Amino acid sequence: MSFPRPDFTFNRPKSKNTYLLVSLGALFIALMSLTGYYTDWLWYKSVSAQNVYVTVLAWRIGLFVFFAAITGFIIWLNVYLAYKNRPMYASVTPDQVSLQRYREALDPIRKSVFIFGPILLGFLAGGSASAEWRNWIQRLNSVPFGVKDPQFGIDISFFIFDYPLYRNLVTFGISTIILSGLASGIIHYIYGGITLQSPGQKATKFAQSQISVLVALLFTLKAFAYWLDRFGLALKQDSLLVGLKYADVNAVLPAKSLMMYLSLIVAVLFIINAFRRQWFIPNIGIGALLITGILIGGVYTTVIQQFVVKPSEADKEAPYIQKSIESTRAAYGLADVEISDYAASTEPSAEIISQQTGTIEKIRLMDPALLSPTFNQLQQIRGFYSFADTLDIDRYAINGSNQGTIIAAREINLAGIPSAQRNWINSHLVYTHGFGVVTAKDNAVKIDGEPDFTTSDIPTKGSLKIAEPRIYFGENSPNYSIVGGAVGSDPRELDYPDDTSANGQANNTYAGTGGVAIGNFFNRALYALKYQEINIILSNLVNNDSKVLYYRDPGERVQRVAPWLTLDSDPYPAVIEGKIVWILDGYTSTNYYPYSTRTSLDSATADSVTQTSTALRTQAATSVNYVRNSVKATVDAYDGTVSIYAWDDTEPILKSWAKAFPGTVKPRSAMPAAVADHVRYPEDLFKIQREILSKYHVKDAGAFYGGQDFWVIPNDPTRPGVQSSQPPYYLQLQMPGDAQPVFSLTTTFAPTRRQTLASFMAVSSDPKNNYGKIRVLQLPRNTTIPGPTQVQNNFESDPDVSALLSLLRRGGSEVELGNLLSLPIGGGLLYVEPVYVRATAGDSYPLLRKVLASFGPNVVFEDNIE
Repeated sequence: MSFPRPDFTFNRPKSKNTYLLVSLGALFIALMSLTGYYTDWLWYKSVSAQNVYVTVLAWRIGLFVFFAAITGFIIWLNVYLAYKNRPMYASVTPDQVSLQRYREALDPIRKSVFIFGPILLGFLAGGSASAEWRNWIQRLNSVPFGVKDPQFGIDISFFIFDYPLYRNLVTFGISTIILSGLASGIIHYIYGGITLQSPGQKATKFAQSQISVLVALLFTLKAFAYWLDRFGLALKQDSLLVGLKYADVNAVLPAKSLMMYLSLIVAVLFIINAFRRQWFIPNIGIGALLITGILIGGVYTTVIQQFVVKPSEADKEAPYIQKSIESTRAAYGLADVEISDYAASTEPSAEIISQQTGTIEKIRLMDPALLSPTFNQLQQIRGFYSFADTLDIDRYAINGSNQGTIIAAREINLAGIPSAQRNWINSHLVYTHGFGVVTAKDNAVKIDGEPDFTTSDIPTKGSLKIAEPRIYFGENSPNYSIVGGAVGSDPRELDYPDDTSANGQANNTYAGTGGVAIGNFFNRALYALKYQEINIILSNLVNNDSKVLYYRDPGERVQRVAPWLTLDSDPYPAVIEGKIVWILDGYTSTNYYPYSTRTSLDSATADSVTQTSTALRTQAATSVNYVRNSVKATVDAYDGTVSIYAWDDTEPILKSWAKAFPGTVKPRSAMPAAVADHVRYPEDLFKIQREILSKYHVKDAGAFYGGQDFWVIPNDPTRPGVQSSQPPYYLQLQMPGDAQPVFSLTTTFAPTRRQTLASFMAVSSDPKNNYGKIRVLQLPRNTTIPGPTQVQNNFESDPDVSALLSLLRRGGSEVELGNLLSLPIGGGLLYVEPVYVRATAGDSYPLLRKVLASFGPNVVFEDNIE
């Protein structure tokens, strides 16, 4: 029988220009990719981290090639077999008559489709598998946690290292089988192996056998998925708890096991059907599986939940709630939190205050979120320097005393270069680095309200002796700079303004070990291509001794050396043995810790400062249910050296990564003592922990079920119009019972739907004094001690305060409220809030003018804390 010719064809491109353009485009993409890979290799070599680059790249390439090949081959094999075993003559049915047109149209390009189709799908699968390199490395380098899962009796490392990988493999397998089935099914249909409109048998014997084998493989993988689902119940989260509940243990878990065995039986039935081709029995198996899933996995579970659990849910779920509470506290490092009752008084005790004079003297009046304009106005020196919009807090020994300190790095700011001078040479060869740090006491100001600087000016003067003040690696460093020069050549890099020199500036030539040499033409060409800048090749200022500095942000440098870390959002500068060093906190985390509640990092780390700051940001929008500050890292601001230290060398996830990348993480004992002196408890971790502790301070399952004792983090009342949590504050704090103030990170909690104070939380940030010890002062439920919001209302409603604020606003001046600090002093709670005034004329900046304080119902408004 003859069929009508198709009225469409697949035309191949005939133009040589088209082939040329496609070839050139492919060559350019390949060249850019190779350039990126090679310049990255040069960068890793410059920081002595080649093993990280090679290991990650090898895993990514290996996973891509392996899974692309497996996927492509399986799909190709099924398509090939379907085509090879097509019927000699297609059935004379209406659908086959219509399909003849497609067969004839497909025939000229059939081989290309059969080859490149599976290759394309293989590439997609390989790309997806390549992104999972972390799971493979962790699984092969896993270490036990030493904690047994109470339900399954296995070490919880299975959930963290094994379970995610097995899940990915099952998903990959099922996807590959489904794609193979669809591809072979289409070929069978086009070439007559499957005929939907045939009055008799609708598929050839081979088509039936092939489909049976694929379905058997699918149900085998589904059986493995049901086996994994059993463990997945320990990670399931609902509004009440995380992990298995009563109905899960008594209904869902047995149902998953039964479904696993039934799936294996169905797989066997389909294997038999590949030879017998009798569909009745396999179909019965599928029906039995579906009915079992509905009755046992659905109906029976619902009956258990509604008629056994719900009437006495608190009692039935109590053991599972308790398990979730304990696991969550352990996962977030809160198992050893010390919670003590604090019967705060509204009247200060003179005796107790006399024992806490150290705290009062050290109360922080400088708000790092407000002082950037002041630092810029007084210490910027030139417009091409700048400070971060949120400054940092540390402590330094000054005159034998541990002084709380506001610190800021004076970084280069290319946006401040006069527009007439903005060109490639100035942006990348002249303005290459910042200069020095500025520090000020955090508890004192000058008589005019300006900060009391302890380190300032250019060249640097003050209490901190800085032998190398240049900042080539910082949070605001240019994308890339080309530095260095021959010995004896004239320096061209602007070092700092110098009114005594003929040209008004002192110049410098970089002599550090950082950067990648670009003295030879090949390297210059590579970086010219990388940055798409021909001047790198043509400029005579780029010479045999030149280096290119890039990936200069401290966080980015550490992230590249340790790509398995989550970094704290606030790197901070410190002066260590005469050098400026950036200190960073690194976290190891997972979302697979059984029975632990998940938290979203972006919402947990958000507060009133992160909403308005560009320097201090929230974490990415990812969820975790386990986190540890396992690493401290440093980046030398001059030569870019990255050093990573194991702060918690017992942490299992860190140990697994250390096995995978030997030599990347140094032992804690290798950390210089001068660095350890400036380590802080990380702010992001503290925010996450306070978010969790707001509920999980309740240890009793019954009370947790009721939820009446939960706390909330109060909004910041000093930021009108910003509805976000009050940030935690670094303070020199003397907790009740302590002999002296300790550098601490603090926060407060309020009861749900009330504005009184529920509790005060502090963690020691001093490595020499119980570092990491979290203490919570819990107030009685019927307390009348006001919380931050209520205190702020009291301030603003006080007639004397209101009158003074109105006076400060005269002439159009703007009043800015500093951080509202809460301190457990004198047997109660002392609140302190600095008040800044900013003039409206010119380049104004905030100056400290008054200090508000409150203890119980008493409100005072004075010039200083004394």
